[in-house]
Amino acid sequence: MEEKTFEELNLFGKGEENTAYAKYFIGKSYLNPLTSAGVKPFFANVTFEPSCRNNWHIHKAKSGGGQLLLCVAGSGWYQEWGKPARSLNPGDVVEIPANVKHWHGAKKDSWFSHIAVELVGEDTSNEWLEAVSDEEYAALNG
Repeated sequence: MEEKTFEELNLFGKGEENTAYAKYFIGKSYLNPLTSAGVKPFFANVTFEPSCRNNWHIHKAKSGGGQLLLCVAGSGWYQEWGKPARSLNPGDVVEIPANVKHWHGAKKDSWFSHIAVELVGEDTSNEWLEAVSDEEYAALNG
């Protein structure tokens, strides 16, 4: 999918390049906050260029917490540690429990956007881990 076509389908907009978290991504990602900082839960549209993915990470919480992904445009991947990857398309919803190691990102030939919802919990934090290797990623894309 061409970027221009993708942007027409991406209802919440690409936003600005996500430079603050660039070290946790392979490729470029973009962030468009949909709620004000400090609002709970926090909503943001995250856009990945083709082949972009975030590192393995964990949304930690003593109780509650976790994350929801509401897929809005393009095509991507979601994978939990030790499980097969799941293909994502507009309309898909991913429920990520707290304390589960996972990653998500775009397919190699598609832009991808999802609304990320940080769920309210007690003692929440994110732990960023190793990158998804090129070999792991290539195996998903054939």
